[in-house]
Amino acid sequence: MKKTLIGSVVGAIILFLWQFLSWTIAELHRPAQAYTPKQDSILQYLSTQFTEDGTYFLPTYPDGASMEEQQKMADAAVGKPWAQIAYHKSMDMNMGLNMGRGLAINIVILLIVCWIFKQMGSPSFATIISASLCIGLIGFFNISYTNHIWFQTRDLMVNLIDAVAGWGLTGLWLGWWLRRN
Repeated sequence: MKKTLIGSVVGAIILFLWQFLSWTIAELHRPAQAYTPKQDSILQYLSTQFTEDGTYFLPTYPDGASMEEQQKMADAAVGKPWAQIAYHKSMDMNMGLNMGRGLAINIVILLIVCWIFKQMGSPSFATIISASLCIGLIGFFNISYTNHIWFQTRDLMVNLIDAVAGWGLTGLWLGWWLRRN
């Protein structure tokens, strides 16, 4: 149990540090957060249009629209501009709490991963690294790539780098740590 806990906490820290570097110092995700000098006027306008927090897809159909109405709107939208807006009435920058939550969820994830590796009996170093990379790729394909298919995200390749680098480094650690006597 001690080996699993230490492996999970250190693995979570490694994954967390990669995520931190990717989003902050390296600014790899910057293309998905592009700047516009019109941000103040856009935010002011949006605050007059939305009454509550939410994610809005434009254009879309109202609740209760018939299939015919939905299809008519979809056909009319082809070739025209569209947007996905995540609107919040108030920014809450509780960096410490958010980072703590991120680290806590990484610990939970790594506890699950270590449990999986323990169920394998005595996996080799290569098996642990390969399985860690597969876990990262499963997350990437299931979330980042699937979202990109529909919403053409701007940081798809960076998410792939995050999956490979973060889970590769974590796999190196776990491959060494979990195989120690």
